[in-house]
Amino acid sequence: MKNTIKYFALVISALLIASCATTKYKKREITDSVMNEIYNEVKTPYKYGLVMVPADNSYKMDCPSVFRKDNKWFMTYLIYDGRGYETWLAESDDLLHWKHLGKVMSFSKDETHWDVNQKAGYIALQDPTWGGSYKWNKFDGKYWMSYFGGNTTGYEAGVLSIGMAYTKQSPTKAHEFERLPKPVLTPKDKDASFWDNSTMYKNSVIEDKERITGNKFIMYYNARGDSLNPAKGAERIGMAVSNDMKTWKRYGKKALLNHHRGITGDAYIQRVNDTWVMFYFGAFWTGWDQGAFNRFAVSNDLVNWKEWKGDNLIESSEPYDNMFAHKSFVVKHDGVVYHFYCAVNKAEQRGIAVATSKDLGKSETNFVAPPEKKKKN
Repeated sequence: MKNTIKYFALVISALLIASCATTKYKKREITDSVMNEIYNEVKTPYKYGLVMVPADNSYKMDCPSVFRKDNKWFMTYLIYDGRGYETWLAESDDLLHWKHLGKVMSFSKDETHWDVNQKAGYIALQDPTWGGSYKWNKFDGKYWMSYFGGNTTGYEAGVLSIGMAYTKQSPTKAHEFERLPKPVLTPKDKDASFWDNSTMYKNSVIEDKERITGNKFIMYYNARGDSLNPAKGAERIGMAVSNDMKTWKRYGKKALLNHHRGITGDAYIQRVNDTWVMFYFGAFWTGWDQGAFNRFAVSNDLVNWKEWKGDNLIESSEPYDNMFAHKSFVVKHDGVVYHFYCAVNKAEQRGIAVATSKDLGKSETNFVAPPEKKKKN
């Protein structure tokens, strides 16, 4: 009898271990009711305001990515100074007040590097659980960042490709990440399609625990292509897959989100209420006067996405974001949703703002006095 009980105890223990090792997500039909449920869960009607701004008008801030470690919050973000993008790090105790820590990816001293003048980085393999740990997970003993880079100076100038960087040190300390010597995806690859054969932009990497794609990792990225004038081509969101974070291949030939004109970009994935949610931004779908705004799409398989047709999550409404309000990074902590975004005013000053699901007051942070416009003769 004792041996029988011991046997069943071992079987139950093994089953529990197996169930923990393999995450099985429920699949929900993505109905209009589900879309409304997600909207009500993630909406942030209260704009707290700017939380990170440049100290002067010689540079601009962009693209926040937020993670949590050792009971503190950290943010990677981009700075553009006229030459190109570098990636920086900041920390916070409360998600509202931030302190700069330093660079994690800098311009190269070696001018032969493919990414000498552009290194726009984003954290990879973060816990995607809505209201979860927001932990930056390791793979192969390393913390990974995906990034877009290039060798041309200027704002997102030239041909941009996607690279991978990593560190074995704590990501909470400002230090230079190591980078793979060559890009992992380029617009000149043989498997590039009409929509991503011009240049490539933001990328976001998650683990595919269910192996829906047959691979360990999924990268969502936006890219431009298909125009007689490439500088005016549309941007669309597509995906690539990998098993080792070093070798990537495109998944399918079609873009996942496509509005045929303007920009659809900067995907960021969360697992919300038994569904996958992609936060992203749109811009200029109906013309240049439409501006830029944040929206979302929902999926039950990480491949096929249904877009929200209702109100924008974030759009221009304040003096500090009256040109563009775009580029999402959304977290839920202690029952409050924080929607970080890039705020650009009509003086073209660019900083990082946050909107929340609960009224937390107003930020006292402001842009410095805008640069004076030169008078025309």
